[in-house]
Amino acid sequence: MPKLACDTHAHILGPIAQYAYSPARVYTPPDCLLSHYQSMLATLGVARAVLVQPSVYGSDNTVMLDAMKAAGSAFRGVAVVENNISDAQIEQLNTAGVRGVRVNIVDVKDRKPGTLPMTELTALARRVALFNWHMEFLMHCDEFPDMDRTFADFPVDIVLGHLGYMKTSLGVNNAGFQALLRLMKTGKAWVKFTGPYRISGEALPHADTNAFAHALIAANPARVLWGSDWPHVMVKSAMPNDGDLCDLLSDWIPDAAVREQVLVNNPAKLYGFNS
Repeated sequence: MPKLACDTHAHILGPIAQYAYSPARVYTPPDCLLSHYQSMLATLGVARAVLVQPSVYGSDNTVMLDAMKAAGSAFRGVAVVENNISDAQIEQLNTAGVRGVRVNIVDVKDRKPGTLPMTELTALARRVALFNWHMEFLMHCDEFPDMDRTFADFPVDIVLGHLGYMKTSLGVNNAGFQALLRLMKTGKAWVKFTGPYRISGEALPHADTNAFAHALIAANPARVLWGSDWPHVMVKSAMPNDGDLCDLLSDWIPDAAVREQVLVNNPAKLYGFNS
């Protein structure tokens, strides 16, 4: 990994004896602690990290914020907030190192595929735009064939994980994926290369994800990020090895210069590591 490489997607969970999970959660993970995560980063040679608020804690960002404080300036965060959060609370999160707000429309009860509460999201986006934040969505891009029009005038950039989070069997010509590519070309959307096991129909090295990665890079290499997706919550197959997942970068991004851009320069820009 290049110097100052950044893992832009990981979760800290527990200890359960200290931090209570949300009663509305859809899964209950084991303890996955900051010390465990930092050991993994050191093994991979990754210097920076972005913690993302997991759904099991709802909008209580305490675990993530405590981990960020303990880890220091090499960590940033993406929080989950209520729509009525005060400007003072947003400012406090910003001071703590939060650089975005997460919206999960997948791991929720009574999910309504293909729908987004755009009025509420736009209002929240206008407020966090004052802090130069972005809005990260856990969503399946294939459910939104008009995504490029939906977010064309959105107040902040959006971020999607898992290479767009659609099954590879749908193909790169899927209308939602093509809309995501168009949105990337305008510079409005960022995509994380994370969780190939969530979308692939094949075993490691998940070769069926390569075409999607190449299409995303071709659309706009300045809007691509990488993340480990540690600790791989809700994985129902064999637990992936983080080193093996790292090795996929050579297939996804064969050009070393572009790989360094994705691992170092892009996250430094989005998460403000240089400021």
